[in-house]
Amino acid sequence: MKLFQYYDAANQIRVGALHRDACFALPGEVTMMQLLGKSSGELEALLPGCTPLCPSGLPFAPVVTGSEKILCIGLNYDEHIHETGLGKQDRPGFPPVFCKFGNSLLGHGQELRLPRKAKQFDYEAELVIVMGDTCKAVTPEEAPRYIAGYTAGNDFSARDMQFASSQWTLGKACDGFAPIGPFFVPRDQLQADRLDISCRVNGVYVQRSNTRRMIFSCAEIVSYLSDFICLKKGDLIFTDTPSGVILGKEEAARSWLKAGDLVAVEIEGIGTLENKLV
Repeated sequence: MKLFQYYDAANQIRVGALHRDACFALPGEVTMMQLLGKSSGELEALLPGCTPLCPSGLPFAPVVTGSEKILCIGLNYDEHIHETGLGKQDRPGFPPVFCKFGNSLLGHGQELRLPRKAKQFDYEAELVIVMGDTCKAVTPEEAPRYIAGYTAGNDFSARDMQFASSQWTLGKACDGFAPIGPFFVPRDQLQADRLDISCRVNGVYVQRSNTRRMIFSCAEIVSYLSDFICLKKGDLIFTDTPSGVILGKEEAARSWLKAGDLVAVEIEGIGTLENKLV
């Protein structure tokens, strides 16, 4: 069973469920935050009596909204470190941590509007952890019980702004620079550290890998962050991207993303997140 958020006729965010290839609208009073942390069995118990929903043309909202924090891990794949040359001097430490904000969230199928004063736009296909409960200073062994589940994300970046200073925020946290979705999958349905992950631009594969290649697992990431930051229900954690980004190419071979491009991030067991750039 998978969950999603969509806009109803009144442009209000509602929660829907995908179960055995059929979509259902959950009752209007049900919120995604209320459902995070529930097991697949508990979620399926909500379906009897729910209204069937036609998925064709459904206006998706970001799959999770109202998060207190959107934390992002950088340089968590050896292949990505090798291609960009970043972070080599930092190992065997922990990769960089940076933030996006609520304004960065974007839903599946929504248009990503490019800021006028940036030029070097890049994709980053990533598995996103969705927290299901508050945790502080937990061990890697304890961490999974606090994870609600996972979704797909695109850590969209403006590289020229990212590296304009020592801080990455301006190139990472622009409006719409954190597309997530289309579905949220409870943790008991996925082996998060063994998922195929890919990205396509205009139908052409540009990234193909597997989350087993992450240097730090989802549990290790949550444990590490919780030593410093109290993680709460609904918090989102982007876990970094594998190789294949435009930044990793020789400078003469870099063809930055532009308006009109269609970027699709696909993660095994979750689905395909698509956004057109405008």
